[in-house]
Order: sequence, then structure tokens, then C-alpha cells
Amino acid sequence: MRTDHGLPVVRLGLVGAGRIGVMHAGNIARHVAGAELVAVADPRREAAEELAGKYAARACEVDELLADPEIDGVLIASIAAAHSDLIVQAAQAGKAVWCEKPASLTLDEIDRAITATKDAGVPFQVGFNRRFAADFQQARATVDAGGIGTPQLMRSITRDPGWPAGLTNAAGVRPWTIFRETLVHDFDILLWLNPGAEVVEVYTRADALVAPEFKDDGLTDTAVVVLTFDNGAIATAEANFSALYGYDVRAEVFGSKGMVLAGRLPSTPAVHYDESGLHQPTMRSDEQMFRDAYVQELADFAAVVRGDTEPPVTGQDARRALEISLAAMRSHQEQRPIRIG
Repeated sequence: MRTDHGLPVVRLGLVGAGRIGVMHAGNIARHVAGAELVAVADPRREAAEELAGKYAARACEVDELLADPEIDGVLIASIAAAHSDLIVQAAQAGKAVWCEKPASLTLDEIDRAITATKDAGVPFQVGFNRRFAADFQQARATVDAGGIGTPQLMRSITRDPGWPAGLTNAAGVRPWTIFRETLVHDFDILLWLNPGAEVVEVYTRADALVAPEFKDDGLTDTAVVVLTFDNGAIATAEANFSALYGYDVRAEVFGSKGMVLAGRLPSTPAVHYDESGLHQPTMRSDEQMFRDAYVQELADFAAVVRGDTEPPVTGQDARRALEISLAAMRSHQEQRPIRIG
């Protein structure tokens, strides 16, 4: 087998040539040692051909990609509604599976995906990128070492500086985006930063404050979710789509012995002072804030494919976060707390 930096090379196929797929393709080609992008599939053939052409890969249909015996693993970066079917198809083809979050949109779908990967005996990793960022990993290490004592209050924030893709008009509205595709990150990181604990109750307050004209179409763009854990900790997760000052993602764990924070808004320590005040440039996107994390999660997947380690984020992890997302949606609909488990 060919090697790269002393590592056996794993051959990867990518399904999805949208924004996030384009980023993953570039990371594989330029930054992940021991991995090679060999094929790209997308329903928009021209998009697949353009992306594949940048990295000497080939454009093909999904069935062709999955049937290729030389492809070791599949990266799924398609629309969320297609994730569970693609996971099942990839598993049945004997490929290691890496999938963007949310891995599925319902519990039945994620259970089907998990079962398919187990039955096929293939590894299954999910793309919760915040776990791979150095500051979030340091926060988890501090919690594990007992540095904050017993967790009491927790907080996770996602404030995006603009609309998610597809939300530019009523026809493109995906009503549950804020819960299943945005806050699912926050729910995962809160579970991860409170290891061994489970959420037992969820209560949501949400509204259409950024774009009230879409409210009747079911779009909520501002939400706060209160989570109660079985170890007594109380957490809040909040999201909004109009942080004009930058991409704002943070997490906090407060406990009996102290507090730890993760996330950073400034993009540089430099501060400009003038007559109007203090000025500091900020992060403007997930690709900027989590650049190294996006690379690391794929490097870890390459190690998983080689058999060097187990998936650091599993299908069961994805299920736990999705269960909270669905409970948050139901709480919003029914205007009451929802018990879990």
C-alpha cells in the first residue's frame, strides 16, 4: 500500500459538493496526511466535476462511488435529509462511514443507520467538529481532571452572522433548521462537557425575531433551550442567525471548584485604539473558527479507517444530540417542558 508521511494511504470518496463538501475536499487534499480524495458524487453533476477536477479525483454517481473496491471510506456531506439513506448504502457497500451532522432527522432514521453500520461491521463517525477544537478539548480535559468540581451551570452559544443556506425566501425555509442543524451542535457539546450525565428535561422558548415575515412558514431564527441533566446540572443552549459582529460560538461549564470557557470571537489578539473606541477583528465563519478542528476530525477518521483507533464521535453520540433536538422542537410546538428517558 502507498504511504504518505509514513502512514498507509486511505482512499476516500465524497458525497456532496456543496459548501461544506468543498471545504472537506480541500482539507483532505492539502492537510490530512495519509488520505486521498479519489471520487466525488453529487446530484449536480457539474458541481461534482468541478470539485473533482481541482484535486485530480473523478466525478461519478453515488452507486459507482460505493461500488468501487478501491475506496476505503465515504464522507457524506449531502443535504441532511439524505444522510440516513446514504449511511445505510455506504455501510452495505462495506465502506467506513463519516457523516456530517445531523446524521439523520428522526430517531427511526438514526437507529436504522446505526444498525446498518453494526450489521456491516464498518466504523461510523459523525462530524461534530467542536469536539476537535483545541480550546474545547482543553475545556473537556479540565472537566475530566476535576478542575471545575461538580458541574452546576452550563452554557453553549451559537450566533451565526447570516442565514443558513436555503433560507433566503419562504420557498427555501426549513422550519426546524435552528434545532436539528444548528442547536444540535450545542446539545452535543453540552453532553460532551458533562461526561456520564444524561439530559432528562428540555424546555424551549423560540420565535422569529430576525425575519418575522417567515414565521407563518414555520421558521424560527432565535431560540433558547434549557436542559436539565440527571446529575443536577442546568444548561442553556441558545442560537440566533443575525450576529452582525461575527461568528460567535462559545461554551461554559461552571462548577463547585471554578469555571472553564471555550470559544473565541476575536480573530487576532491585536486591538486597534482610536477616537471612536477599541476595535478588534472577529471570526466570520465556521470555516475560520474551526479550521484546525475540521482537519483534525478527518485526520482522526483516516486513522479509524486504517484500524488504528475507534471513532471519536459515534452514531450513538449523534442519536443523543438528535433526541434533544427533537424534544426541543416538541417543547416549542407544545409550549411545555418535555421529559426524556
